Amino acid sequence: MSAHFKKKGQSKQEIPTASLPDIIFMLLIFFMVTTVLRETELLVITRLPQASAVEKIDQKRLIQYVYVGQNRETGESGVQINDALIDDMTDIRDAMYRRLVEEPATIVSLNVDREIETGYLYDVQQELREADALRVNYSTASEAPQ
Repeated sequence: MSAHFKKKGQSKQEIPTASLPDIIFMLLIFFMVTTVLRETELLVITRLPQASAVEKIDQKRLIQYVYVGQNRETGESGVQINDALIDDMTDIRDAMYRRLVEEPATIVSLNVDREIETGYLYDVQQELREADALRVNYSTASEAPQ
């Protein structure tokens, strides 16, 4: 018996690429499903104030954003909920009440322009109270305003 073993032929091992298009397609679908796009177009100008103590809310689906600032078209004070400008202050109450009926744990996130009049903001807060929207968060800028 011979103590030497000889290799019969060298075969090249290649990586099978037949399933590569399937894998790429699955990754593409995964990222399309998990990506959240901005749903609202801002119709009011808001320059957020800076805060020293900030707390982040983890459950984004419970947040209802309300923008209070200058109307881009007229330059007057305005309120925006979702994609709609609010003409009458009582519409804030109606919109928030409907949202709270759908999801009672809703948090209202107020994005208020730092130059808005305090009386106007007070009126918005009163309408939120009338709708029983008592969980209110004030959004702030993460950096110092320039």
